[in-house]
Amino acid sequence: MSVDTMAIAILLGSFFVMVLLRFPIAYAVALSSVFCLLSQGLPLNTICQQMVKGISSFSLMAVPFFITMGCLMGSGGISEKLIALANACVGWMRGGMAMVNIVASYFFGGISGSAAADTASLGSILIPMMVDQGYDDDFSTAVTITSSCEGLLVPPSHNMVIYATTAGSLSVGSLFLAGYIPGALLALSLMIGSYIISLKRNYPKGEKFSIKNLLKQILISFWALAAILIVVCGVVGGKFTATESAAIAVIYSLLVSVFIYRGLDWKGVWRVIGECVDTLAIVLILIATSNIFGYCLTRLHVPELAANAMVGFTRNPIVLALLLNLIVLVLGCIMDMAPIILIATPILLPIAVSIGLDPIQFGIMMVLNCGIGLLTPPVGAVLFIGSAVSKVPMERVVKATLPFYLCMIVTLLLITFVPAISLWLPQMVTGMI
Repeated sequence: MSVDTMAIAILLGSFFVMVLLRFPIAYAVALSSVFCLLSQGLPLNTICQQMVKGISSFSLMAVPFFITMGCLMGSGGISEKLIALANACVGWMRGGMAMVNIVASYFFGGISGSAAADTASLGSILIPMMVDQGYDDDFSTAVTITSSCEGLLVPPSHNMVIYATTAGSLSVGSLFLAGYIPGALLALSLMIGSYIISLKRNYPKGEKFSIKNLLKQILISFWALAAILIVVCGVVGGKFTATESAAIAVIYSLLVSVFIYRGLDWKGVWRVIGECVDTLAIVLILIATSNIFGYCLTRLHVPELAANAMVGFTRNPIVLALLLNLIVLVLGCIMDMAPIILIATPILLPIAVSIGLDPIQFGIMMVLNCGIGLLTPPVGAVLFIGSAVSKVPMERVVKATLPFYLCMIVTLLLITFVPAISLWLPQMVTGMI
């Protein structure tokens, strides 16, 4: 066995062993990289150099700003307003509260960019409301956790920024635009699944549709939704970078939450910032340690070896596209989202490009795959949060989620094999500018 082969075995073997032993991902990534470097006799100061290099990026500064924006808006009293807006849009349908849950997640996801934040914020309000109106508690939880994945696709998503940075020289604005239609498609597929189940179980309808009430709720929610326009229009229009837009959005969110909606006082602002620091510490440590792992993978030519192995297995682009989805889905069952993007992108993106997938389209595929992984045991962070919020045993939640897994897989396949779903809007808008 050659030195490089032994180093690859040590790197990947120790990493997966530590993941299965439930080590924190950052520790697993860092320690496996250390073992790999030691096996090759390389100096350990490489670790510090690569960690600093991993987070020393201007574009990555957008990530903490977007997370802070989401925390401020999520705690600033806008959840109820977005729920009211969603109710005015779709509450009149059979299973209206399930539809409200799904549409509210689309609106809220555009502000928080986090499936976990969506589940915790909206779930604590909507799940009890749905149960009080006659919906089963496991169904209510399943709708909440699956619809929360819309927020990963709808901009501004900090995971899109991480992907753009990892993939290299990708337009964050184009990625933001690319997420709108897939996010809407996911919402539509979940609504169809919810409607079918609601018909079978005879779940109630909401109040009749009122255009007057809809316009009223749009006006009330305008200040919250305007934050998305500031970010997306500013980045796509070239007025400022993603980092600059994120910084402006933080200031805007602070003003809206404190002075317009008045959901936060200054004491609450400091509390929210403290929560943001906890989240940011986790994300930035993951980015730093994953850069060491990526350095080891690149040095050992693992991306090229993986590409050659997959192409050697089959040259059918359809089979390869399905195989790429399967790999990320499996990783999503045992790892969190950020490390998957950071570690898998350098390996899988060249393969995706070689079979004709656009890097932006593959980014949407990867984010949705990772989102599905957030709902699957054993790691499934959003699954655990939903179970904790609703106090429904996880086994029942997983069983109730099975029909919605099917809806999400159908959406994923459409995104994979119909490039226009992801690429039409970015191409149209950038062509107009």
